[in-house]
Amino acid sequence: MPELPEVETLARDLRAAVVGHRFESVELLREDVLRMPPPNVFRQVLTGQSVTSVDRRGKFLLFGLDGGDELMVHLGMTGHLVVCDADDPAARHTHLRARLDDGRELRFDDTRRFGRVAYGSRALLEASRVLPPLGLEPLSDEFTASELDRLLRRSTRMLKSALLEQDRVAGLGNIYVDEACFLAGVRPTRRCHRLTRPQRRALHAAIQAVLRQAIENRGSSVDDYRDVWNAAGRNQEVLQVYGRGGQPCFRCGTTLRRTMVSGRTTVYCPHCQR
Repeated sequence: MPELPEVETLARDLRAAVVGHRFESVELLREDVLRMPPPNVFRQVLTGQSVTSVDRRGKFLLFGLDGGDELMVHLGMTGHLVVCDADDPAARHTHLRARLDDGRELRFDDTRRFGRVAYGSRALLEASRVLPPLGLEPLSDEFTASELDRLLRRSTRMLKSALLEQDRVAGLGNIYVDEACFLAGVRPTRRCHRLTRPQRRALHAAIQAVLRQAIENRGSSVDDYRDVWNAAGRNQEVLQVYGRGGQPCFRCGTTLRRTMVSGRTTVYCPHCQR
């Protein structure tokens, strides 16, 4: 599933591509991708509105519209948002085509259909839980070492389980939790309350470092992720542990171990992450 760096890359590209442009027409090819409002209302209210902003909240994309409401998109596991010429062939599993006033289209395709689209005010999206409660943004000023310390020090959960909870820290997922734990030298299976304060400080710095590096590298294309122009990211080339169970650690040569945490395959180095 695309995580914070991938969704942030999309948000930045979409700001340049669609802000200031108007939706001339809206075609919903699979209605079950839409959470709210009803399909006929969705087409009517979105058509004619202009995009004023594109923001990211956790793993969600939010298009601000000049009518005051927002178009929300969650990519799920295999979703793609692309901007292309209207005459370009559509991907097989394209669910939404929105024609822009310059002849291009914003398209959403999703092979496995875990992604979702919704329209409404931010308050309505949150009240309906279509946009779920989300915790701190890990690259924001509010995400301080002391705040992460507060979130973790009384929890008895495994560290990775706690960091995957979106109502604690928004946007982290399987890739970047494994990478941050490796950079901090902490095992993802460690119980949060057993971490020392220096370890929690190191984890705070590591979370921000791996996210910033991934954004600079335009995300990790380890599975289906592609950017707005259908190009792969580069960050998969620098991942240290994710997806490398059974292979030697780049740092010390020890064989990386693979385990399961919260139903997610988890990889760590038994030597570097004591």
